[in-house]
Amino acid sequence: MHLITSTSALSETCSRLAAGDYVAVDTEFMREQTFWPELCLIQMAGPNAEAIVDPLADGIDLKPFYDLMANRSVVKVFHAARQDIEIVYSEAGLIPTPVFDTQIAAMVCGFGESVSYVNLVKKVTGRDLDKSSRFTDWSRRPLSEKQLAYALGDVTHLRDIYAYLKAELESTHRESWVDEEMAELTAPSTYESHPENAWRRLKMRVRNRRALGVLIELAAWREHLAQAQDVPRGRILRDEALYDIANQQPSSPEKLAELRTLSDGFARSQRAKEIIATVQRGLERDPKSLPPLQHGQPMSAEATATVELLKVLLKSAAARHRVAPRLIADSDDLERIAREPDPDVPALKGWRRQLFGEDALRLKRGELALTLSKGEVLAIRPGVG
Repeated sequence: MHLITSTSALSETCSRLAAGDYVAVDTEFMREQTFWPELCLIQMAGPNAEAIVDPLADGIDLKPFYDLMANRSVVKVFHAARQDIEIVYSEAGLIPTPVFDTQIAAMVCGFGESVSYVNLVKKVTGRDLDKSSRFTDWSRRPLSEKQLAYALGDVTHLRDIYAYLKAELESTHRESWVDEEMAELTAPSTYESHPENAWRRLKMRVRNRRALGVLIELAAWREHLAQAQDVPRGRILRDEALYDIANQQPSSPEKLAELRTLSDGFARSQRAKEIIATVQRGLERDPKSLPPLQHGQPMSAEATATVELLKVLLKSAAARHRVAPRLIADSDDLERIAREPDPDVPALKGWRRQLFGEDALRLKRGELALTLSKGEVLAIRPGVG
């Protein structure tokens, strides 16, 4: 097992990998106890070389690896790339480019939604992977030969998957579809962590716009603390407590103590005083400065019915074109198409609009009907054909 623990060995290996047209990459990291991920292992495999890098080795400089990630003549192949790219961005301030994400490519090629690496290896190569080392603490040393073999397997099979999916995309002329996805995946804005935008990652409901203002301030306050102290967000305050506070809007420690989502004695802490002040800031926000309430809010009967029809249309389009439905449109897209006169959603752009978006708008306007023929849902235009 080729385990790299020195800068010179890393530089030599990266030079060899840079001579190829692609490199498969995976990382192992820990973040259960921290806000920022701790990079613990790097696995790489090119056409003629493969290696494991120990980022925790004494004195090792990862610059050759980051230079390889920035090399535009080498395609970086990941499976479910977002977290791997995030750690490269947080460690080195750069986005690997160009990137090919095999999970997204597999969704385009009809392998279903969010297909796992294990299942993709099985379907493409017929091999079964040993996942017994999946929950390894990658920060502990030394790592066993079994753990290293498991880690390397996450990139060696990726070479075969990349070759298969690349050929499939070329034969179906869908390379541009994946290119559109990679543009968003490699945008720095995808990985920039601005506390004022922290509320956007939250999924639960708030009651009204005043509560939304409080939630925005609370999420930003928590994000600042979590980043500064390098601890998980939930260590500062759990999501459930954020929503409880935003909806109840306590104005004093005594009111805060009444919330069941907070531990006993929390209301007497310094952090409780900060929360009360944060709630007040949220209540003082100008309502005009707040984004509209849409996600999770009650819909009219007409919009609800439209969403249900759009779901059927989406499944039909996805099945017909052998593309994972979630890659074409998610539930937010469908709700906004049903609610808004001119929604700005991915489902109405690019290849998605051709496959689904145009018909979705026609269905909404009553210019399209759905019918069942031999067990298959078909979209038809009334009076046409």
